[in-house]
Amino acid sequence: MIKTVLFDLDGTLLPMDTEAFTKQYFKLLAADIAQYGYEPKALIGGILKGIDAMVANDGKKTNSDAFWQAFSAVFGEKVYDDIPHFDSFYRMGFDGLRGYCKPNPEIPKLAEYIKSRGLRMAVATNPVFPMLAQQKRVKWAGLAPDEFDLITAYEQSHYCKPNPAYFTEILQKLRLRADECVMIGNDIVEDTAADKIGIKTFILTDCLIDRNNADITAYAHGGFIELKAFIESECSR
Repeated sequence: MIKTVLFDLDGTLLPMDTEAFTKQYFKLLAADIAQYGYEPKALIGGILKGIDAMVANDGKKTNSDAFWQAFSAVFGEKVYDDIPHFDSFYRMGFDGLRGYCKPNPEIPKLAEYIKSRGLRMAVATNPVFPMLAQQKRVKWAGLAPDEFDLITAYEQSHYCKPNPAYFTEILQKLRLRADECVMIGNDIVEDTAADKIGIKTFILTDCLIDRNNADITAYAHGGFIELKAFIESECSR
């Protein structure tokens, strides 16, 4: 019996052109942080190294610790004194990315339907951002962070997609079995990692990310209409 719906964020709850969003994110962050002595190109390179460290995280540390350790290996221990400047960007400058998202007005209605059926929801977005950035994007989607039992962020996660251990950690936190959840996402590689531990997965094709031209016929998939029908079907089981 399904108890919880896990949602990816970017491209799922919040439709967007991920490539354009990411490009503008780096542009805004680099411009904001340059005043603290970080050359833009080097800064972006350091951030990418930090992201790689989070994706490779084996669970022995939080993703936040993995990121800052890798970032400090590039720029030195001074980065720890500059963390408040990065936090300030997420409080203010990050909002400049809102225009690169295209909220679907049907998403809040779908969330209300899920809650009306007594089901819980969680945001299973790749935890490479701090919680503040995750919560802001949830709000941009027209939803309230407190509607979700869990939002994964780099401060409290120890793995990243597509590591199946990322989803195992979610199950542990929510005290659920794999067969008590469904995962909704748009990235074939990252989000089907849930299926590897027994979580039924739906691939939303509206903002599909398919780096390897994969065959998705093994998974439930389709646009928003098919997604709604899938959730209604699962809720009725």
